[in-house]
Amino acid sequence: MRLFYNLVISIIIIFSPIIIFYRILKRKESPRRFLEKFSFQQKKRGQGKLIWFHCSSVGEFLSVIPILEKLEKEKDIKNILLSTSTLSSSKIFNKFKFRKTIHQFYPIDNPIIINKFLDHWKPSSVFFVESEIWPEMLRILKLRKIKIFLLNARISKKSFAKWKNLKKIGIKIFNMFDYIFPQNKQTFNYLKYFNVKNIKILGNLKFSETEKLDSYKSLSKIFKKRKIICAASTHNNEEEIISDIHLSLRKNIKNLLTVIIPRHIERSNTILQNLKEKKINYICHSERKQLKKDIEVYLVDTYGDSKAFYSISKVVFLGGSFVPRGGQNPLEPVRYGCNIVHGKHVYNFTEIYNMLHKNRLSFKAKNFSELKKIISNLMIKEQNNKKKINKFKKIGKKILAKNFKEIRALI
Repeated sequence: MRLFYNLVISIIIIFSPIIIFYRILKRKESPRRFLEKFSFQQKKRGQGKLIWFHCSSVGEFLSVIPILEKLEKEKDIKNILLSTSTLSSSKIFNKFKFRKTIHQFYPIDNPIIINKFLDHWKPSSVFFVESEIWPEMLRILKLRKIKIFLLNARISKKSFAKWKNLKKIGIKIFNMFDYIFPQNKQTFNYLKYFNVKNIKILGNLKFSETEKLDSYKSLSKIFKKRKIICAASTHNNEEEIISDIHLSLRKNIKNLLTVIIPRHIERSNTILQNLKEKKINYICHSERKQLKKDIEVYLVDTYGDSKAFYSISKVVFLGGSFVPRGGQNPLEPVRYGCNIVHGKHVYNFTEIYNMLHKNRLSFKAKNFSELKKIISNLMIKEQNNKKKINKFKKIGKKILAKNFKEIRALI
């Protein structure tokens, strides 16, 4: 199995120039930094112990920001490495003013490339986040006797079904970790199936938040006369759904403005073309144009600005839920007092959505007409969610404290 896996990786490396060139054209890869994935490092390692966190993309990265903020205050920790695999996560990283934390793209899972990466960074301990499991990296870290942990571990029902077919491999791989911290009971039980012994539930880090929520007073002034629906982390077809809802609701809701924040901003031209066909007036966030009365859709075609628009929105439709993508984390818009509306595909956040449903902070729509009805009702209805939101904030603080205490002890 290992020989087959390495053969596949080798084939990918051979064709990587074509793959990377295509991804650069699609704005999914950095033309300046893609060599980091081959362990050609552009940044120097500082003196002293280095702690390494690896997150796949934006969601995982955002969940560990509160941990990074706390670690940066620890005097004995001199260097923190944060690696991710996506361009979007690197752009969001740049919006944070970290002093000790360096960002690098995660290396290809090939022994030569991995050893070069580890020779440069020399981590004393590694925290993989959620479901980031790379066999060759784990094997080499073990050989080098570097501590490995799986933080906020998540195994979905779908992933577990696949792992069950490879039980012997699953047992070997999951037991390479020195300790695993599952984010929920379901993942805990799945890991027990693979005979994982060093395991402890600390709660889902996605409940935690940065130490200070940003203030967006200037944005509030610009949009103060508009009634805003925000469609965030949208995927293909979901922008079309939300624009159709806008066309329907604008008849009854005066000064309606729909803010669209696509999951992948490289799709912006496709979205704009759809708006043109429907004769909907729009502007793009990157253009920094004046918001005129006739503008109906505001397209956020930049990374890392979601929170700003949650702060001025009453209702947020979260994408990846009307198409089978598993949904997106709803807790960030909830912290700003938003009501969440979503489709049925939220299996990546089942536990969180169940809690929000019970507290009437999120609402599931089975189809287009139901989605339109829910959004319309929420736009009209006045309600104060402050007490409910504070409850979730307290949960987040407890989970963050537990995780930080464990991490501090391990490093």
